[in-house]
Amino acid sequence: MGITYLDHAATTPMRPAAVDAMLPFLSDRFANPSGSHRFARDSRRAVDEARDLVAEVLGVAPGEVVFTGCGTESDNTAVAGVAGVAVCSAAEHHAVLHPIEHRGGRVVGVDPAGHIDLARLAEVLTAERSTGPGVGVVSVMAVNNEVGTISDLVAVSRLVRELAPGALLHTDAVQAVSWLDLRAIAPLVDAMSFSAHKFGGPKGVGVLTVRDGVALAPLISGGGQERDRRSGTHNVAGIVALATALVEADQVRDAEVARLVALRDRLVDELSAALDDVVETVPRDRKVAGFAHVCLPGIESESLLYLLDEADVCASAASACASGAMEPSHVLAAMGVDRRAATGALRMTLGHTTTEADVDRAVDVVASMVVRLRRSASGAHP
Repeated sequence: MGITYLDHAATTPMRPAAVDAMLPFLSDRFANPSGSHRFARDSRRAVDEARDLVAEVLGVAPGEVVFTGCGTESDNTAVAGVAGVAVCSAAEHHAVLHPIEHRGGRVVGVDPAGHIDLARLAEVLTAERSTGPGVGVVSVMAVNNEVGTISDLVAVSRLVRELAPGALLHTDAVQAVSWLDLRAIAPLVDAMSFSAHKFGGPKGVGVLTVRDGVALAPLISGGGQERDRRSGTHNVAGIVALATALVEADQVRDAEVARLVALRDRLVDELSAALDDVVETVPRDRKVAGFAHVCLPGIESESLLYLLDEADVCASAASACASGAMEPSHVLAAMGVDRRAATGALRMTLGHTTTEADVDRAVDVVASMVVRLRRSASGAHP
């Protein structure tokens, strides 16, 4: 029957156009773009052309695009490259949360839908301005990677500019490309992070945009590539494929959002009709189209995911980076989700290859496995 893949937030299949764009740079056009001969110049030209394409889609200048190795590196660079107090929301990806906690930064709570508490953020920014060294960086993700919540970056930006005008405002936009027009977000922030494999490019390549005039210490030093902002030989094949995937994702976004909203709603509605106590974690008008995150009280996510895997249905409980963790998600804990419900979290995420057949099969398999697990837990015979 094949695999029913509903884990696009972890990684989405490469777009065929991105694969085609990548292949020549894995064979004939293999030269190092830092060289001086004509084959090297060919590679450098490909990187420059990719940079122009990326800049246009993201709404920044080409000189503000920094190619990195992944979204985690982009996040780490943004939050570690500025002195002063670092501030983030409690629902951030660990690529932001861990380095900020490590440097003794401030973590601000979120509301039940996963939005940062703006009143508390204002208190933290005000307190640090009056009593501490001042806030150096504030990081609030554009789209939450577990539950799909869309942050109000307009409100966040207004607050940061007013109360911490010298701070770098960063957003982890890794999950945003397929769902939001980044041209509307770019003017609100100083830095944005992206990862190619989330929107149909390859793994191992990402982007950090840095607004002109922002001083950001490099995380990786060495050969001086990327204007001394990220040293290391360019992944030319990955960069070209990233740009191709980004352009395609941008071109089809409106149609894909409409298509996948309908499929996502059908998935959750039919599961809710088939099962008792399905809790949709975030209201639909406050999250992006591809996220169907639910909590299923009375079961354990680990057991459900094992059964789904046996049935060739791919989903997750939380971030792919946290798979295998026995504790409920830190995002759900920050949102105040009841622990009994949180232990039954299921993240099903849709993408450009998702079909109606995938949704139909997911409903059938998930519903039957949840019924099986609940009967087992109650001591009833299957």
